[in-house]
Amino acid sequence: MKITKDVKYIGVNDHEIDLFEGQYVVPNGMAYNSYVILDDKIAVMDTVDARFCKQWLSNLKKALKGRTVDYLVIQHVEPDHSSSIVAFAETYPEATIVSNAKAFTLIDNFYGELGLKRMTVAESDTLSLGSHTLSFVFAPMVHWPEVMVSYDATDKILFSADGFGKFGALDVEEEWACEARRYYFGIVGKYGMPVQQLLKKAATLNIAIICPLHGPILNDNLGYYLDLYNTWSGYGVESEGVCICYTSVYGHTRAAAELLAAELEKRGCAKVAVNDLARCDMAEALEDAFRYGKLVLATTTYNASIFPFMHDFVTRLAEHGYQNRTVGLIENGSWAPQAANVIKNLMSGCKNLTFTDTTVTIHSSLNAESRAQTTQLADELVR
Repeated sequence: MKITKDVKYIGVNDHEIDLFEGQYVVPNGMAYNSYVILDDKIAVMDTVDARFCKQWLSNLKKALKGRTVDYLVIQHVEPDHSSSIVAFAETYPEATIVSNAKAFTLIDNFYGELGLKRMTVAESDTLSLGSHTLSFVFAPMVHWPEVMVSYDATDKILFSADGFGKFGALDVEEEWACEARRYYFGIVGKYGMPVQQLLKKAATLNIAIICPLHGPILNDNLGYYLDLYNTWSGYGVESEGVCICYTSVYGHTRAAAELLAAELEKRGCAKVAVNDLARCDMAEALEDAFRYGKLVLATTTYNASIFPFMHDFVTRLAEHGYQNRTVGLIENGSWAPQAANVIKNLMSGCKNLTFTDTTVTIHSSLNAESRAQTTQLADELVR
């Protein structure tokens, strides 16, 4: 696929995968993107997952039309982007690998001695290919410490590594934001500050095309994508609404969550997203929690703590840097309800959380008192 006159896409689609990184459901597969710049010198931008190495090498060979590769630029050493390096080295033994010192340490750890020449670059170093010159911008912890991105001023392309990536293969049409959001908060979301720093660097570049390592090439309305990334990495509220996440053993806590959702909708709440943590894709629930400005966690007291799915979810929130949100709590316990205190303790490291004044406490099942508390919580959330 031609991106510009000299830049071609040589990546692959993966419809064999069931769980990306061993945990994220990807019903529409994944794309492992790689690019080749055809100039006086030829540079390949990253490789693909080794399971698709033969297809990738075939794509590269077709693009080369009898020429050979001068440089392989490795921006990110995660195996879905680097594990075809060994086969590449066997196929193009005269090529030079271009990367940074931290990346070469990881390459050695993963693949040992490759026998290829190396060019170690630093921040702002350049590589001339002829009419195209790549400049290297370091992006540590977006989302590994060795990550860098590359900018081609001739075609105004930012090769953005995992930045602006999304779940889904390129031969499936789907709306960008949903799977990009789920990808961002699941994989990159903890590292908001490094993403903010990269966005500041990117703001100094004249970018017309973004070429990520996952997902489609972005070449129009770039402000939309940049604004979303700025909101996500700044832990801002993308959409007004309430995310309700619950776990329920016998259905009583679910009933409270559904009652709250109905009361919120009755009051004109812009959006109410309800997630059953035992059954939903937890990455989707995490996405909703970060997307909306208010979150309600409803769960039972269980083994003197909280129900395992809720414990897992709250731990994920804390590990992903959840912050700047309003949180309401619904707890259920037949004899010693204490879920609210457990959740607050688990979230004690989260920044700028405001817990609602109203906490709904259920003793086994909803009664007049806990129904009234639920109504009061709805009033507080929409106020």
